[in-house]
Amino acid sequence: MKVAVLGLGEAGKIFAEGFAGQGHEVSGFDPADIHIDASVVRCTSIADAVTGAEVVLSLTTAAHAASAAAEAAPHLQNDTVYIDLNSGSPRLKEQVRDAISERPNPGVEVVDGAVIGSVRSFGEKVEVLLAGPAAEEAHRRFTLLGGSPLVVGAELGAASRRKLLRSVFMKGLGGLISESMDAADLVGDPEWMQQQISATLTDGTSGVDRLRSGTMLHAARRGKELSDSLSNLPGAESAWPVTSAAREYHLRAARTDAEDLTNRLAEVPTAALGDAGDRLGLLDAKVKQVWDSPPVAGRALTVWTRPGDNAAVHRALDVARPGDILVVAAGGHIERALMGELIAERAISKGIRAFITDGAVRDATELAKIGFPVWAGGISPAGPYKDGPGRTEVPISIGGVACMPGDYVVADADGVIVVPSAEVEAVLRRGQAVLAEEERRRGDILRARKEGKS
Repeated sequence: MKVAVLGLGEAGKIFAEGFAGQGHEVSGFDPADIHIDASVVRCTSIADAVTGAEVVLSLTTAAHAASAAAEAAPHLQNDTVYIDLNSGSPRLKEQVRDAISERPNPGVEVVDGAVIGSVRSFGEKVEVLLAGPAAEEAHRRFTLLGGSPLVVGAELGAASRRKLLRSVFMKGLGGLISESMDAADLVGDPEWMQQQISATLTDGTSGVDRLRSGTMLHAARRGKELSDSLSNLPGAESAWPVTSAAREYHLRAARTDAEDLTNRLAEVPTAALGDAGDRLGLLDAKVKQVWDSPPVAGRALTVWTRPGDNAAVHRALDVARPGDILVVAAGGHIERALMGELIAERAISKGIRAFITDGAVRDATELAKIGFPVWAGGISPAGPYKDGPGRTEVPISIGGVACMPGDYVVADADGVIVVPSAEVEAVLRRGQAVLAEEERRRGDILRARKEGKS
């Protein structure tokens, strides 16, 4: 069988040499000066490489996938199977298909391919996922070449979608292992850490189930433990991004178990919580209660938006969970309202507890009538822009205070306080102690007054 390989980087070179070693006629193209075994015919153009090929493997990198397909298209024979193995989105595979379909002669079949695993370890026999209307024919030909294909669906993009899903784990695992070994190197215990990682990775399916169920069951406690881990590592938290992200994931996973905690927080005035937290975390006094609503507490769903624009607020409504508080950093701009009655109605339907912003809102009377708590930097009748840009669930600065996604927010008639999620229970206990001490002192004052009168 004649096969053409476009792109002779590590994976392309291994496929080309492996297929040639099994007796197939292999041509290859790469604009770089790459050494390759003489069994592979090195061509000077894509056109030369693909002419007469029954199978074309494209490994050019995602940035050049569509242009390579367009360049190859006029030179493909009618029964060619063109397998795009570049790592990219399903949309990229559609662009490759469209580039091929514009050729003068129909008949070429485009297949979405995704390499799963290490080509360096498994060679041309590495698992390759195939998807698209011609996936079964591609499977037959790829098997004859000596490969190990697996058909995952008739929809173009199904293979690349699985590849990207796997990358969430594989790239995250690679980053986690690397950061863990960095930490172990710094504290002088890399051998022990390597043993721990190796032992854990051999647990198979039972290990996956154990880690997943344990994470959900003990999310809050483990999030705090990771905070302690970060405090023991040298440098700023930003130097340990994977560990910081793992902590935030655990703390966010604990959101569904936070109902009792938020109820207790709402019972402690922001003034007492501020005293309990060294008087830090209190938003600028310009962020005021729009109407006389009851105190609220909840987890922060953060929004960072361009002044006067609420496109990101609408996106946040789509991802909000019951119990969230929308905390919107808008640069203190109060000339255009970021929300009003309609957004409030949507927020109530989603179970959102409140809306807090250093920007402006409108429909103040209606907000009070429908009972949706709002704290804002101002009130303006002018409506917002809806062009973006904006971000959701990112660290923000609002009213002079840093707020992370998942931090706790408490708001009452006095103002708003942000309590870091890793410190919330300690701050709550100290806040309750502040209230108890104030009650004791108030009692002393009242008794002294009564005794003075008598």
